[in-house]
Amino acid sequence: MQEYLGFGLGLRSTHFEEIINTKPAIDWFEIISENYMVDGGKPWYYLEKIRADYPIVMHGVSMSIGSVEPLNFQYLDALKELANKVEPKWLSDHLCFTSVGNINSHDLLPLPYTEETLQYLTSRITQVQEYLGREMIFENVSSYLIYKESQMPEWTFLAELTKRTGCQFLMDVNNVYVSARNHSFDPMTYLNAIPQSSIKQIHLAGHQDFGTHVIDTHDEDIPNPVWDLFRQYAKTLGPTSTMIERDGNIPPLESLLNELAFARAQVSDIWFQQDGLIHD
Repeated sequence: MQEYLGFGLGLRSTHFEEIINTKPAIDWFEIISENYMVDGGKPWYYLEKIRADYPIVMHGVSMSIGSVEPLNFQYLDALKELANKVEPKWLSDHLCFTSVGNINSHDLLPLPYTEETLQYLTSRITQVQEYLGREMIFENVSSYLIYKESQMPEWTFLAELTKRTGCQFLMDVNNVYVSARNHSFDPMTYLNAIPQSSIKQIHLAGHQDFGTHVIDTHDEDIPNPVWDLFRQYAKTLGPTSTMIERDGNIPPLESLLNELAFARAQVSDIWFQQDGLIHD
């Protein structure tokens, strides 16, 4: 059975002081790993105080697991050291590549879904997990174009990847919705194809809808179609650690707490009233 943390938020510096002073009713926080790959300073000062009261998970953006470049062991060393200090519940990153040559795109670029990519990722993920001494959690990314070389849909690719590597997934429901709109597929076909036992965490976020296409921005409130998809997906899962991710236009903490309460309400009748189990 998956470890269940409850409902959390992405930890952002805007809210550091308020979290420490008020200790809001948030079950856990997710940190961006790279923000804490420093010695001391304000990030660590605040994190030390917050982690004394809340469980923490680490979420990276720079592993570039799908890159054709060699694994960056300097980065992995820093990640391993950080994990030893933070003692997170788990580590995650994105199933993508971010760098080409010596150029960092600063974007999460999707992969071609081929047998060759599966074999390549299986080797890379195995190396990383053995080096870190931990299982990795990988997040699905949103996409706007499809590679001509792809031999299978993304959901088939992910289902096969977890079978070969044992890795688990951070399922970003918003990213699934964005890709489904952009590529005209049924998002539940995607979600139902991934083994439930491999889903470790859920992200909820917002996007910008331009009618003909949708851009994943994480700078808006979660829209109704994503809430609807989350609730539909929840019916296929047991209780799964769920958090709201907001990376731009950061609102007051109270707004996010209200949104988090709404997230809990969406699934309370599905996850927490079976066999008399009620989540506080």
